[in-house]
Amino acid sequence: MFKRILIANRGEIACRVIRTCRRLGIETVAVYSEADAHAQHVRQADCAVPIGGPRPADSYLRGDAIIAAAKAAGAQAIHPGYGFLSENADFADAVAAAGLIFIGPSGDSMRRMGSKAGAKELMAARGVPVVPGYTGENQDPALLAREAQRIGYPLMIKAAYGGGGKGMRIVRKAEEFAASLESCQREAKNAFGRDRVLLERYIEHPRHIEFQVFGDSHGHVIHLNERECSAQRRYQKVLEETPSPFVTPELRAKMGDAAIAAARALDYVNAGTVEFIVGANGDFHFMEINTRLQVEHPVTEMTLGLDLVELQLRVAAGEALPASLVRNKAIPQHGHAIELRLYAEDPEAGFLPGSGQLETLRLPAPSPHVRIDSGVIDGDTVTIFYDPMIAKLIVWDETREAALLRMREALAACAVIGPKSNIDFLERLVRHPAIVEGRIDTGYLDRSLDEFVGAGASDPAARFAAASAWLLQQEAQAPREAAATADPHSPWARADAWRVGHSGKRIVALLERGERVEIAAFGANGNYRLETAGLAARVENARLADGCLSAQIDGLVRRWQVAFDHHGLIVHDGTRRHAFAHAPAFAWTPAASGSGDRVLAPMPGRIVLVKAAAGDEVTEGDELLVMEAMKMELSLKAPRAGKIAEMQATAGDFVDADAVLVRLEA
Repeated sequence: MFKRILIANRGEIACRVIRTCRRLGIETVAVYSEADAHAQHVRQADCAVPIGGPRPADSYLRGDAIIAAAKAAGAQAIHPGYGFLSENADFADAVAAAGLIFIGPSGDSMRRMGSKAGAKELMAARGVPVVPGYTGENQDPALLAREAQRIGYPLMIKAAYGGGGKGMRIVRKAEEFAASLESCQREAKNAFGRDRVLLERYIEHPRHIEFQVFGDSHGHVIHLNERECSAQRRYQKVLEETPSPFVTPELRAKMGDAAIAAARALDYVNAGTVEFIVGANGDFHFMEINTRLQVEHPVTEMTLGLDLVELQLRVAAGEALPASLVRNKAIPQHGHAIELRLYAEDPEAGFLPGSGQLETLRLPAPSPHVRIDSGVIDGDTVTIFYDPMIAKLIVWDETREAALLRMREALAACAVIGPKSNIDFLERLVRHPAIVEGRIDTGYLDRSLDEFVGAGASDPAARFAAASAWLLQQEAQAPREAAATADPHSPWARADAWRVGHSGKRIVALLERGERVEIAAFGANGNYRLETAGLAARVENARLADGCLSAQIDGLVRRWQVAFDHHGLIVHDGTRRHAFAHAPAFAWTPAASGSGDRVLAPMPGRIVLVKAAAGDEVTEGDELLVMEAMKMELSLKAPRAGKIAEMQATAGDFVDADAVLVRLEA
């Protein structure tokens, strides 16, 4: 086994590898960019080496700098994690040429499998079902357009290199093909350094089911069962689980045999994932092979009791796969596991990635049923340069129904204050009938996003609960503050609205989704009469303890989880969370206004395309610029019809959030 390895990645995967290495007594070397100088993987590793600027091209994509760091630190091997250089065959070869061990497949295997086009051709030659399409090297746009006509619509354009849902477009008619091709190639070039694409028939309502495979240098190849990843938004996986609620034992056997055959054809060594598109009738088609560990690997670990990173290390060190795994053609699973990805993003703004300091990050406590994989903690910063993942929540239980319940409880225990997060979206997702009934397909979220996103109806009970919690907190805090004054026993220092001769009235002002809510409160010490917007409630025996509020509201006893921060509070009724910011009880609020004469940068990023110029006449909704930020492209459009007075950005510019990019004539 290795004595020291370098981890050529960041975030939760780097922290994940560090944990396994520490358990095995292996020293770890982290690399970091300027933006990650204080990141958790840097703090947790035995030593850390800076390798360049904040942009991936200046740091985590610099293979030469990473190899130099490994050699200088005395590392014997490099673990690539996933993303960045993990599927770069040239990097794998360079690691080997430097006398180090690449913890993954060989560069040769990676070249044949890392190209979606080459892998698809190989699978077809081996008899594995593939989707009709075009995988040729000729990338002439006219030829691609003709091939698209031959394949038929709808079809999918896919980046031939890379993964993670980047560089993929569905085209439903010929008129959309040219623009979609250009956008896909540009995104592929930015994400993977290569703009080659392939075309394939788009299968309506498919499921995405993948098989974890492992090979060693002793000729053994196994699969570790399937994972279903059909809950996707814009090809990005949202929820992953194993076993699949769709796969029968017979289908599992057929797909597992196909996955093993694919790996054997390449003399595959180390961890890989064979991904299939599966039709409603159980017909399956090879989609791609990822030559790395997947983000969703924890669900496999939870149901098999394995550490896949440890398996990677042992195989890379020349050991054979455990005999107990090799003996079984299909490894028996125990229970059901589900993973969700908690992101800093705003679902109500088109899932716009967020950035900024995590002022509060509360995650559920790990247990035999709950696992947290994260690369950040309370107080850390989600930067603009990388994927905005905050954490992966993984749960396990004996049955799928019990695992879903565990996930709901885990989500209810989460709180993110700072950048916006997708927690509300995830909570609605795990309660949606398409998930509960196990019938979601890869396009469901995009077709029915309004079922998962959008402001729900306000809940008066939640507002009364928030007001009660706020009052109790203020009443408990007031004596502590008074004790530090010259007159600690003054009745005017109390926070119960005490008045001479009559009961006092307090105003609790809250902001819910930007709307100001004023609640008049009478009473104290957990017994209140609350009034707002023509509604009234009597609250009795309200108590705050251990992060929970219990109260009797109009005779009905209720319980909420409560999380405070310096902005306000979150109350959770067990099904839905309600976030409230505290506002001054008496304040002038200016009316919202906006001229609609400007296009602003929604977040920091780089301008990759300018599609208009000063003097152009535009209509509302015309695309004016394309911006790249946090690994995705954003289309910036005209807010109204008019003439462009000034373009204040050019392709290649790096712009700050809220920077004015376009001005329209008044």
